[in-house]
Amino acid sequence: MHSQSLTASNLDMLLSRMSTDSLQEPAPNGEMLELILATALRAPDHGKLRPWRYIIVEGEARIAFAQEVIAALKRKVPDLPEEKTNKIISRFSAAPALIALGIHLRPNHKIPELEQIMTSAAGAMNILNGLHAQGFGGLWVSGAYCDEPELMHKLGLSSTDQLAGILLVGTPSNDLKKPRRPNIKDYVAYWQEGEIPSFNADKGEKK
Repeated sequence: MHSQSLTASNLDMLLSRMSTDSLQEPAPNGEMLELILATALRAPDHGKLRPWRYIIVEGEARIAFAQEVIAALKRKVPDLPEEKTNKIISRFSAAPALIALGIHLRPNHKIPELEQIMTSAAGAMNILNGLHAQGFGGLWVSGAYCDEPELMHKLGLSSTDQLAGILLVGTPSNDLKKPRRPNIKDYVAYWQEGEIPSFNADKGEKK
């Protein structure tokens, strides 16, 4: 039987997680990194399709990878602003490690693609929680480069696969400010027969 007493627990750890790109050395590696990545494979996986594909970028490879991302963006946006280029180089080279989030999709499978993508997203969230549980941190970023064919190929992903984004990984700096959190009551409704649930978060929202 589960106790409903509100005590310090793993739940507190989950509630304290926050995204940040204010990261410093070290990043997890070796067995620790493998252990954290293994949490992704505990995500719900309808049909056991195992769509997770993770590409690790460390050391000097980060700068070369940033240049590949910029090249991919320029193939889509030839007049890419220099400010955007500099931001990518700065972010990707400053993060101690990068994890590209590949999704190996099975098109036309009885398991809908949306469920395959949700499995991959759940895996990425497990990684972020795993990082936090071990004292590390991360930020999930994405952009127009995520569906650029040449970059996908260089990451070992096929034309039917997807790139869900990139995790910037490292150890959070000590001066992080806690973000303002939304109120859970705004996002929860209880269903009753004959009634249509409504959410406080939707009030005032343009339809």
